[in-house]
Amino acid sequence: MTALRCLFSLACICSCGWASTGAVRFPSLVNMVERFVGKWKMISSDNFDEYMKALGVGFATRQMGNMAKPNLLISVDEQGFITMKSQSTFKSTEIKFKLNEEFDETTADDRKTKTVVTLEDCKLVQKQRWDDKITTIERDVQDDKLVAKCIMGDVVAVRTYVKEA
Repeated sequence: MTALRCLFSLACICSCGWASTGAVRFPSLVNMVERFVGKWKMISSDNFDEYMKALGVGFATRQMGNMAKPNLLISVDEQGFITMKSQSTFKSTEIKFKLNEEFDETTADDRKTKTVVTLEDCKLVQKQRWDDKITTIERDVQDDKLVAKCIMGDVVAVRTYVKEA
């Protein structure tokens, strides 16, 4: 439903750059994800230690996570599967999914989650559920940067990436 809201919202479509002169063309969900596709290099990370604490991540893992500067690779195949690979010296992870379909995920800190990724207001929104907890990661492309907002309760971390050539 939220993907359809985004699909038919003129404000969303225009703000994401999908309007053509005089007419709006309605792209498929896969086309809407295309702006996220590519190799992204992390350039900043704010409040990530507090976010990991809120998740329940231990001290040693947090130290390693704070030192890591991961690359994020996002691709979409012809069947509509999205692949997100996070690669760093600390740990590399990969998830493959379709929008709006729940899947099992093992996170970089080894949580086993039930995860669903949706498209809301032109953002990729990833919700991870485990042990009666939930965290949300909202990814958006703003000014040629991918901004990932990581939310756990009232704790928010922001990680910013630039696209590599």
